[in-house]
Amino acid sequence: MKITVLLERLALGAFVGCFIVALIEVLMAFQSGPQNVSFSGYDVINAFFGSIVIGWAFSLSGLIYDREDLSLPLQVMFQMGIGFAVLFSVAIYLGWLPLNFGIGVIVEWIIIAVIFASVFWLGFYIYYYLEAREINQKLE
Repeated sequence: MKITVLLERLALGAFVGCFIVALIEVLMAFQSGPQNVSFSGYDVINAFFGSIVIGWAFSLSGLIYDREDLSLPLQVMFQMGIGFAVLFSVAIYLGWLPLNFGIGVIVEWIIIAVIFASVFWLGFYIYYYLEAREINQKLE
């Protein structure tokens, strides 16, 4: 693997991870009222580094799509499995996933995480599908 591909994946993962965390924090502020929300420096630093690690997990595990011998559903399961394993590990470690509030909150958190991951996966899938289609049209 070329170093440029690795660096591109790391940069994209960090960017998307930070974007998602910032989006979630903004949505939380809108939900409870911006005047009622305050994040400490500790929270911001943890969100920043945690989101980068999670972004890297989803981005680097996306290299599985370069393997043409595996079916798309298997590739998706591989990427999402690694991504969610890292996401839940980081979320538990940083206290983002409130384990002491009962199973309902945990299930809600997981559903929201799956929705976000699915939307972003679908967005990237459509983007690369259209790129491939455009390249194929140019080759014809």
